[in-house]
Amino acid sequence: MKRLFSKEEIEKAVDRLATEIERDFPQEELILVCLLKGSFIFTADLARRLKNPVKIDFLRVSSYGLSKESSGEIRITKDLEEDIEGKNVVVVEDIVDSGITLKAIREMLLRRRPRVLKICVLIDKKARRKVEVPFDYVGFTMYDGFVVGYGIDYAEAFRQLPEIYVIEE
Repeated sequence: MKRLFSKEEIEKAVDRLATEIERDFPQEELILVCLLKGSFIFTADLARRLKNPVKIDFLRVSSYGLSKESSGEIRITKDLEEDIEGKNVVVVEDIVDSGITLKAIREMLLRRRPRVLKICVLIDKKARRKVEVPFDYVGFTMYDGFVVGYGIDYAEAFRQLPEIYVIEE
């Protein structure tokens, strides 16, 4: 494994993202929608840096089934508990690859009529993008590579690492 983003680089990115979100929602209440499992550490760090009143909710979806590629059809395995209608919602995602799952989540949440729906992505990985999804906040951009750490896993391992690594073949 090779380190891609250090703990300090991640902290700076999270600080910058929090500042951008606060600028868009000065003193307004936010609902952060953490996409499980990979975004839980990122969401926790982001929430602690925001000066806004914050509620956190969790959404877990499956779109992969038994394959390594998203089918595009999402199945909710853990839905939101908060009603987001009329609320300021920021979806927090660890990494965007094909974009298929995030696009489906965005469309599903928009049908619930939030006041505003924004998307905050820690890593925008461009190589395998199949559909474009509008991101409002992006921590890092990379072209390709299989990454782990800071909540991102490989077969449920490596989530606990404080830095982000690329697995080299």
